[in-house]
Amino acid sequence: MFFYLAGSIEYSPDQGKGWRAELKPALAALGHGFYDPAEDEIKNLTETEVREFRSWRTTDLKRFRQTIQKIIAYDLDLIEHHCDAIVCYWDQFAGRGAGTQGELTFAHRIGIPVYLICGVPVEQISRWLLGCATEIFTSVEEFHTFMSQMPVATEIGSGVK
Repeated sequence: MFFYLAGSIEYSPDQGKGWRAELKPALAALGHGFYDPAEDEIKNLTETEVREFRSWRTTDLKRFRQTIQKIIAYDLDLIEHHCDAIVCYWDQFAGRGAGTQGELTFAHRIGIPVYLICGVPVEQISRWLLGCATEIFTSVEEFHTFMSQMPVATEIGSGVK
């Protein structure tokens, strides 16, 4: 299977890299592929956009929005055309942004399984997101157990990493 790793980046102190770094070797060991948006800052952006877009938020909102729209289109196209499932780690930082909610809603809408790992108590997670989830796990370890029992597909998504 090929997984999109959804969760906080913008508001997470480690830019969402910690939980992804923990999960990626386990997925790879099981023969699965993945896309880590926290590791791919370039996406479909020009060198100038990569270097400048964060500052454009306060200096050139129109250009900032155009660049963010390119990022959104890139991620949603990847989910729609290359991913077999989404793995989402939902913690206290994920609720501050909007991308993760959008990705999960989109995946749910088009029938892509959403595996939600709770980094906060379930009762603190929006009903909407819980409704988008195909499976809900109370820890990364519980997700690992689930994945180790899941059959491995012979072909891995698009191979994008």
